[in-house]
Amino acid sequence: MSLGQHLIELRKRLFISAIAIVVGMVAGWVLTDLFVWEAIQQPVQDVAEAQGTDTAIVFPTISSAFDLRLQIAFTIGLVISSPVWLYQIFAFLVPGLSHRERRFTFAFFATAIPLFFAGCAAGWFVLPNIVKLMVGFVPGDALSLLTAKEYIDFVLKLVVAIGVAFVVPVFIVLLNFAGVISAAAIIKSWRIAILVIVLFTAIATPSADVVSMFMLAIPMIALYFLAWFIAKLHDRRVERRNRLEFGEPV
Repeated sequence: MSLGQHLIELRKRLFISAIAIVVGMVAGWVLTDLFVWEAIQQPVQDVAEAQGTDTAIVFPTISSAFDLRLQIAFTIGLVISSPVWLYQIFAFLVPGLSHRERRFTFAFFATAIPLFFAGCAAGWFVLPNIVKLMVGFVPGDALSLLTAKEYIDFVLKLVVAIGVAFVVPVFIVLLNFAGVISAAAIIKSWRIAILVIVLFTAIATPSADVVSMFMLAIPMIALYFLAWFIAKLHDRRVERRNRLEFGEPV
């Protein structure tokens, strides 16, 4: 394909991705009224009832409610349309890849999507514990008013960040299959990997919430070692094939 054809193809893929995100935003706008907003504020209400404190989410400006609903709709649209725009990225790259590379890339996207959703679910799962911990520091006779923008930013960033973190092991496997990194190098760096994971979960969760930090860190560490195990099996298969074809390992 010429440069002009590549640009036309890119425009086509971007247009399809944009349409998918817009459709997802419309769905997100509707879902926000149905149950999303209620689910987002439910942890705050539960903590307020359990601890007997006056806790509420407030909208300090006249346009903040509209802005935040638009932000929630965009995030929902981005998440639910991820299979579409991820496939568009894949479809744009496929013409320039070999048959073997295409299989690797397709397997990457097929695995990355459910892991991304699983990570988002994990972030959502630990959210009530984090809210309970942070609101618990408010004195019993004080009024806790949570600014809607800061609270929504915290919730969305937590959910999306954990979703992205769950996809990182797929990148590791992809790099191994592409011959960039070996299983030996992956396991050699396990201490550094665990340190980075713990630091990431410590940043993603409040520093005092050790339970939620470990609830996020444990599955991420397990995914790292699973990526190493898959890479090890792949390296062994490549070594056997090299022995059969060339008489010695490469």
